[in-house]
Amino acid sequence: MAPSTGNSSACTKFQSSGSEEDLKVLMDERKNKRKMSNRESARRCRMRKQNHIDDMMNQVSQLTKDKSEILTSVKITTQHYLNIEAENSILRAQIVELNQRFESLNGIINLINTSTTNSDENSMNPINMLYLNEPIMAFEDEFQW
Repeated sequence: MAPSTGNSSACTKFQSSGSEEDLKVLMDERKNKRKMSNRESARRCRMRKQNHIDDMMNQVSQLTKDKSEILTSVKITTQHYLNIEAENSILRAQIVELNQRFESLNGIINLINTSTTNSDENSMNPINMLYLNEPIMAFEDEFQW
């Protein structure tokens, strides 16, 4: 029986060493599989990162274009505002000038009216008769266009 015990011990060593080899091969396979999985995961991560960067670059480009359009719009609006403000200043100056003329004409009419009432001789003058009208009335809203 001793020989069979020795055979069984040798067989166990053989199975054990085969099992260790199988275990090593299995671990190497798992290790390689893990490496491949990690590489694939890293590749997907790099692709996501690149896609994110591309999206951000497109967004920067679009925002830059939008900013340019807004600045152009602001410049045009500012120019329109300045033109209207200049026209408004001219109209205000014209109102002041027309009001001064109006006051001057009313002063002349008042002067003529007072001079005709003071002398009978001037009241018969046909030229003065033309100026015996009421004073000219103007309203401020007539000058606002």
